[in-house]
Amino acid sequence: MQILHSLIYMLAQMAPYILLGFLIAGVMHAFIPRRTMARYLAGKGWSSVAKAALLGIPLPLCSCGVLPTAIAMRRGGASKAASTSFLIATPQTGVDSIAATWAMLGPAFAIVRPVAALVTALAGGIAVGRTEKTKAADNVHTDDTGSEALPASFGARCLLALRYGFVDLVGSIGGWLVAGLVIAALISVYVPADFFAVMGRNPLLSMLAVLVVAVPMYVCATGSIPIAMSLVLKGLSPGTALVLLMAGPAANFASFTLISREMGRKAAIVYLASIATGAIAFGMAVDYLLPASWFVPAAAEGACHAEALGIFPVVCSAVLVALLAVAFAKRFFFKHKIQSVMTKEYTIKGMNCPHCQAAVSRSIGAVAGVKDVEVDLAAGKARVEGEHHAADVVAAVRAAGFDAIPEE
Repeated sequence: MQILHSLIYMLAQMAPYILLGFLIAGVMHAFIPRRTMARYLAGKGWSSVAKAALLGIPLPLCSCGVLPTAIAMRRGGASKAASTSFLIATPQTGVDSIAATWAMLGPAFAIVRPVAALVTALAGGIAVGRTEKTKAADNVHTDDTGSEALPASFGARCLLALRYGFVDLVGSIGGWLVAGLVIAALISVYVPADFFAVMGRNPLLSMLAVLVVAVPMYVCATGSIPIAMSLVLKGLSPGTALVLLMAGPAANFASFTLISREMGRKAAIVYLASIATGAIAFGMAVDYLLPASWFVPAAAEGACHAEALGIFPVVCSAVLVALLAVAFAKRFFFKHKIQSVMTKEYTIKGMNCPHCQAAVSRSIGAVAGVKDVEVDLAAGKARVEGEHHAADVVAAVRAAGFDAIPEE
C-alpha cells in the first residue's frame, strides 16, 4: 500500500507539468520545420554550436530519438560541431522534463539542469569543431529524404501538434516514465533512510559510482526525475542526483556507436567525455558552491500523503494515466495484429522508441518501388511491400542511422 501511495503522489505532482510539456512539444514539432533547423546550424563557427545547443534544450527528444534527428540535420548541412552540441544538449532536457523537474525537485534543479546541458553542449561541440578537418571531403551533402512536410493550414498543424504531443510523444517516453516512477517508489519504500549515508559523505565517490551506472543505462530525461528525487531523499547529495539527470539520458552505448560511425571515433569520444566531465563538474559545483537548502526536493514534504492532493492534480493524473494506457494498448495491438503478406522482411537493428520507428518507416517509404511499409518496433522488423531493391532499403535505413538485414 505504501508503494501505491508513493506512486499516486509522485504521479500527481508531475502530471500537470508533463501534460503542459507535451502540449508545448507538440506545438514546436508542428510549427518548426526540421529543414529550417538544419539550415541555421550550417557552418563551423561557435555560433552554430550555440544555436544547436539552444535549439536542443527545449526539444523533448530522448537519447535514441535524437539520433535520427541529428543525423538528418547533419546530412542537411549541419556541421559535426553543431550536430554534437545538439546530441549532448537535447536528451538532457526538454520542456516536459524541465516542467516536471520543477514540480518534483524544485526550481533550483529546474534552472541548473538546462544551464548544465547548455554548457556541456557548448564545450563538447567546440571541442569536436577543433578536431574537424577543414577540407572539402568533410563537407556533407544536403539530403532532404528525412524532412517532413508540415500541413499548410493552421488547423491541420494544431491537430498535428495534439497528435504528436499526446500520442506520439506519450508512446515514446511513456514506458520509461512508468519505469522511473516504479523504481522511485520502490526506493522510497524499501531502501533504509541511512543506506546512502556513507556515500553521501563522499560526493565525488558517489558521483563516479552513479556515472558508471548511468552511462550504459538508458533512461529518458523525464523518467530520471523520480529516481533522482528518491535518491536525494535517501541521503545522496544533490550534485550526485544532477549527475544522474545529466548522464543517464544523454549517454548510452547506442549513441556512442552511431556517432562513431557517422562522425568518427574521435568525435564520439569527445561527446562521451564532455557529458561525463560536465556532469561531475556541475555536480561538484552544486554540492560545494551552492546552498544545500536550494536543492531540497519540492515533493519532499508529505511525499506519501496522496489524500492531500487537490482536484486539478488528480484530474491531470487521470488524463495522463489514460494517455499512457492508450499508448501501451496501441503498442500491444500493433505487436499482435495480423499482418498482410509483404514483399520482403528486414531485421532492423538500433531502434529503441517510436521516434526511431518513424525514422525507419519514413526512410524506407522513400525508396523507389516501395508501396507500403510497416515497422514493428517490439519485434525489430520491417515488412516492405512493392517491387524494390533490397540494397536500396538497406542503404536508406543506414542513412537514417540504423542497420537493416534482409531476411531470406
